[in-house]
Amino acid sequence: MKPATAPNRSALGDFLRSRRQRLSPGAVGLSGGRRRRTPGLRREEVAELAGIGVDWYIRLEQGRSVNPSVTTIDALARALRLSKVEHAHLRALTRSGDRRAFVRETVPEAIRRLVKSLKQPAYVTGRRWDILAWNKAAAEVFAFDRLAEEDRNTLICVLTKPASRRVFGAAWADEAKRMVAQFRATHDLWAKDPAFLDLLRRLREGCPEFAGWWSAHDVRAAAAGRKRLWHPKKGVLAFEHTSFQANDDPALKLVVYTAV
Repeated sequence: MKPATAPNRSALGDFLRSRRQRLSPGAVGLSGGRRRRTPGLRREEVAELAGIGVDWYIRLEQGRSVNPSVTTIDALARALRLSKVEHAHLRALTRSGDRRAFVRETVPEAIRRLVKSLKQPAYVTGRRWDILAWNKAAAEVFAFDRLAEEDRNTLICVLTKPASRRVFGAAWADEAKRMVAQFRATHDLWAKDPAFLDLLRRLREGCPEFAGWWSAHDVRAAAAGRKRLWHPKKGVLAFEHTSFQANDDPALKLVVYTAV
């Protein structure tokens, strides 16, 4: 299999640009000066704040072949006021090279048996957030077994299926935005892969709100939390959810829901 083209240069440039454009001069201690044609900081201002050359920074935003050092990445993170999650994402984009084309993961039988044995809803996803395995309890809550195979993806389920909007109720938009921001961290490492491009196409076509959330380029880390769901037969369900990475394949994530 031929290696895929390196996607991270354009993703790196897009990320830097989005973080630069969200900052106001006042937020970093600069004078607003003359009227600006575009929002945010200018490239030369970011370069000055980070202590690097303007031309070199422009090359980074343009996705050209530049290999910044850890020291430079850390300086850019400070200049752009990145959060810890955004800083880690920036580092990942700069250190990750060519990738082979995405291949849907296979769940080891030991993990499948574990998931099946759990009484609480549980399922396994891959790096593209495809739903690869689930148990009876998860099927009763999320109806994964009723989905066509091409629709077994948590992003497709939550963002494009009308039933999901009803299940999450007023919390749907917040949940969907959270998922998009968490997925962004993985997507940017596979930005030119056909499988990820096809997923984005389906999300844009199936969710009117997706384009706006995606253009914000927000990045969030996965975290445990609580969800309140409205099930058509079971009524109101409250869960704590948490996830675990598999040692067999770090791309696999086990998600478990515990009733509260």
